Amino acid sequence: MGPPPPLSRLAAGASPDLAHNGDVDAYIKHRLADRARRGGVGLWATLLLALVGCSSEPPPEDAPPPEQTAREAYVESGDLPALRARGRLRILTQRAHDTYLPREGYPIDVERTLAARFAREHDLEPVLVYVDDFSQLLPALLEGRGDLVAANLTVTDARREQVAFTVPLDQSRETVVARANEPPIETVADLAGRTLAARPATTFWETAQSLKARVPTLRVRAVDNTVGIDAMLDKVARGEVDLILTDSNVLDVALDYRDDVRPAIAVTKERPLAWAVRPDNPELLEALNRFLSREQLTRPRRNVHTDDLPGIKQRRSLRVITTNSAATYFLWQGELMGFEYELASEFAHRQDLRVEMVVAPSHEAMLPMLRAGKGDLVADFLVPTESGEEEGIAYSRPYHYATEVVIGSASTQGLNSLTDLSGRRIAARRSSHHWQTLEALRASGIDVTVVPADETQGDEDLIAAVADGSLPLAVVDSHVLDMELTWRDDVKGLLSLGEPQPHTWAVRADNPELLAAVNGFLRKEYRGEFYNVIYEKYFRNPHRIALHRDERIDLNPDGRFSPYDEAAKRYAAQYDLDWRLILAQMYQESRFDPNAKSWAGARGLMQVLPRTAREFGFDDLHDPETGIEAGVAYLAWLRERFEPELDVRDRMMFALAAYNGGLGHVRDARRCR
Repeated sequence: MGPPPPLSRLAAGASPDLAHNGDVDAYIKHRLADRARRGGVGLWATLLLALVGCSSEPPPEDAPPPEQTAREAYVESGDLPALRARGRLRILTQRAHDTYLPREGYPIDVERTLAARFAREHDLEPVLVYVDDFSQLLPALLEGRGDLVAANLTVTDARREQVAFTVPLDQSRETVVARANEPPIETVADLAGRTLAARPATTFWETAQSLKARVPTLRVRAVDNTVGIDAMLDKVARGEVDLILTDSNVLDVALDYRDDVRPAIAVTKERPLAWAVRPDNPELLEALNRFLSREQLTRPRRNVHTDDLPGIKQRRSLRVITTNSAATYFLWQGELMGFEYELASEFAHRQDLRVEMVVAPSHEAMLPMLRAGKGDLVADFLVPTESGEEEGIAYSRPYHYATEVVIGSASTQGLNSLTDLSGRRIAARRSSHHWQTLEALRASGIDVTVVPADETQGDEDLIAAVADGSLPLAVVDSHVLDMELTWRDDVKGLLSLGEPQPHTWAVRADNPELLAAVNGFLRKEYRGEFYNVIYEKYFRNPHRIALHRDERIDLNPDGRFSPYDEAAKRYAAQYDLDWRLILAQMYQESRFDPNAKSWAGARGLMQVLPRTAREFGFDDLHDPETGIEAGVAYLAWLRERFEPELDVRDRMMFALAAYNGGLGHVRDARRCR
C-alpha cells in the first residue's frame, strides 16, 4: 500500500518495493527462536512477525492480542473452566473505525493490554473479537460470541441488569466538546439553540436526551454507531455539528494532539468504567477482579514520574518521548513502525519492560516534557548540546551519525560550495541544530536568509515542501533524505554542511542508572545485527517499485488487461466500485504479482497487511481471489469513513489516499487545510 508517508506525503503513485529480502527474514526468525529460548519474544519481534509469516513462538506478556478470523469464530457461554478447555479468552471490542497513532494512556489500548495480560496469566490465548457497532457488544457477549467486553464501557443500572461488571478500571465524566474558538459554555443553559451529536446506542445518547429535556431548544442529532472519537471530533472542528459528548478520559488523550477542539462543560458525575462478563460466569468474574485489584490500575491515566531505573522497573513500563515521523514512530495500515520505536522497544524488552510511546506535539516540546516527568527517555535523533547538563538533561553515547544536507528540487542547480549559498533562502526549525548551523554560516559572512519552519514539521515535511515548490531550499539530516529517496526522485541533496553529527537519546540528569543501562545497550547494539536490520529496513531498502517514464500496460490479445479482470469485475460490483479502478490500484500495488511482498509486510495483488486482512476475515493473501477481495473490501470500508456529502470523485480520492498513507494521516491533513 505504498511507503508510510507522514502528513505531508500523501503522494500519488508511491508504492512499496516488492523484493523479498530472504536474509532479513532468516535473521528475524533466528531472533524469534532465540527470544523464545530466553523467555519471550518482545514487542519488536511481535511487530516484525507480520513480515515473515506465522510463528509458534510464545508472545510476550504485554503483546497485543491477535484478531479472531471469521473461520475461527465459535459460540461458547461457559465459565472459566470452559474457557480453559478451549484455551482462549475472546476479548470483545469495537472495531477501530478511526486509524490513530497509539499514545500513552489511550483507554482502549490500556484495556486490551490488560485483558491480554490476564489471559496469558491463566494460560489462555487472548484473541480480539471485533464488532462494528457499539450496540453489538453486549448482545455478542450474551450470545457467547465473546467472553469479555473491554471497550471503555460505562457501568449503568440498565447494563447491570444484563451483564456482570468487574471492579472499575477508571472513572469518567461525560463532557460536552466544542470548537476551540467557540464562546465559553459555563452552564447547561448555554446549550440553548445548539446542535449536539451523539451515538444512539451509547450512554451519550441518554445524556443528550436528558439535556434536551432541560433545554428544549437544544437539537440532538444522531450519529452512526460506527463513528469513532476522532471522526466525532472532526465533525465539531469542521462545524458540521456544534457539540458532541465524549468520555473525559478519552478526551484527555485526544487533547494531547489536537488543538481544534476543547472541553466545554462536564454534564455527568464521575462514573465507573469496567469490563463486562456474562452474569452466569462467576469464576471468570472473580479471577478478573483479583487480577485488577492486584494491578492497582483503577485509574490507568498518564502520571508524572521522575524516578530512575528501579522505579521504572517497579512500574514495568518505559515511557519513550518522540515525534510522529517516518523515521521515528508512525502507524501504517494498523502496524506500529519507526526506527526509534523499534530500537527503543528492543531496549525496553532487554530491561523486561513494556514500552509506552509518548508523542510530543512538537520537537521543541520533547526535552521540557522529559524534565517534567512526562516520559523517561527521549528517542528522536537528538544532537547533544553543551548546555544539556545545566538544563537537567543527560545525553547517551551516540548511536547514529548524520550529515546536515542542503536540499533542493530535482532541477536545482548552481550550488557547488558554501559561498554559493549567499542570497539564498533556506528553511529550518528554530529549535533544531540546523538553525544553529545556518546562523553560524551567517556569522561567517555568508549572506543566507534563514526561513523559520513550523516546529511541528519534521525533516520529511521540509523535503515535501521543497519538492512541491513551497520552499526553495531546506536543511535536513542525511539519513532522512536517504529514506525519502527510497521512494521519491523530485528532490536531491545539493551540499553537505560540515562533518557528520552524532545522534543520541536523552534522559534526566538525575537518572544515572537509566543512563548506564541505555549506554550499555547502545554500546552493544550499535551496528550490530539487530541495528543493521532495522536501519536497512527504514533508510536503505527501496520503498517503491522502480518506475520508468515510458512504462505502460497494453491489452492482451483477448482484450484483457490482466489475468484478474473477471475477479476485479466481480468484487468491484459486490462492493460498488469501478473495476477499472481496482485493476489500476492492483497494477500500482503489485504489478499483478500475487506473490508480491512489500518492505513492511504487505502481501498479494492488492498489498494488504496480514493484520488488516484478518480484521476483514481474510487469511491467505497469496491466493489471488482472496488478495483481491481483501483489498477491495478494505478500499470500500475506507470510502465509508468519509462523509457521503463529498463529491463522489473526492470521496474516492480520499479513500485511495487513506489506502496508501493511512486514514489517520488523511484526516490530519484535512484538519490542517
